[in-house]
Amino acid sequence: MIKTNLYLPYEVVFKEINESLHTEVGNNFFELLYIVSGTGIQTINENRLSYEPGHLFLITPQDSHALEITSPTTIFQLRFTDIYIKNGPFTSNNLYKLEYILQHAHHQPGCILKRITDKNLVHPVIEAIRHEYHNPTLYNTELIQLLINTLIVIIARNISEYLPENINKQSDGKAHTLLEYIQTHIYEPEKLSVTVMSEKFGISETYLGRYFKKQANETLQDYISKYRIKLVENRLLYSDLRVGEIASELGFNDESHLNKIFKKHRGTTPSAFRKNQVN
Repeated sequence: MIKTNLYLPYEVVFKEINESLHTEVGNNFFELLYIVSGTGIQTINENRLSYEPGHLFLITPQDSHALEITSPTTIFQLRFTDIYIKNGPFTSNNLYKLEYILQHAHHQPGCILKRITDKNLVHPVIEAIRHEYHNPTLYNTELIQLLINTLIVIIARNISEYLPENINKQSDGKAHTLLEYIQTHIYEPEKLSVTVMSEKFGISETYLGRYFKKQANETLQDYISKYRIKLVENRLLYSDLRVGEIASELGFNDESHLNKIFKKHRGTTPSAFRKNQVN
C-alpha cells in the first residue's frame, strides 16, 4: 500500500503500468483516474469490477483503491486538493455544491460516468490535456487548468445523479430545492434558521421541520449538524487550519462552541480527532 501527500494544488500524470497499483486510505487529495488503454480489475473499498479503456474513476481521500493488471495499461491521473477547488473559477454557490458532491460521494466500483454524452466528451478533453502537457507553449498552463476544471464539473454532474441525498427521488421539487439551499448556505448559519427558511420557501415555521423529516427521514437540524461536522472533519484531516480558524470559517460561535458540538457527535475533541487520525 502507498500513502502519499500532494503538495501542489493539482498534478497531472500519464503513465503505463505493468503491475498492480494500490493506494491507501488517507491521501490528502482527490484523484481522477482514466483508463487510456488496457484491461484488468478495479477495486474500490474491497468491491471489484473489470475495467477497460474509457472508464473514469474518482478516488477520494476516504477510499482505498487498487488496479490489478491483466494487460499493459496506460492511465491518466489527475490529482487535486481542496485548495485547487477553492481557488478555482467557480462561483461561491457552485463551489459549495461542488465541495458537497466531492466530500459526500459514496463509491461503488466501476466507471463514474453515467451519461453517455459525457463519456464521449471526456476522452477528447483528456487527449487535449495530454497534448498540452507534452507540448508546452504560450498559455499552456492556463489552458490545462480550464480543461481540468471541465473534467471536475463533468464528474460532479455525474456523481450528483446517484449521490445519496437523504431526500429520495420521489420527493417533490421543493424538497430538493430546500436541500440545495442548505448546501449552498452551509457556511452562513444565519441563513439556515427556521425563521429564514420558512419565509424563503413559503412554509410555516411549525410545519417546516415536519416537512423536512417526512422527505429526508431525519430532522432538519440533524441534517445540518451532520453536514457541518463532516466539513469540520475534512478540514481537520486535509488542511493545516487551526481549530479556531475552522470554527470561524464554518460559522461556529467560537472554538469552544465547535469543541462542544464536535464532541457531542464524535465523542472527542477536534484536536484529539486530528491527532488520532494523523497517528
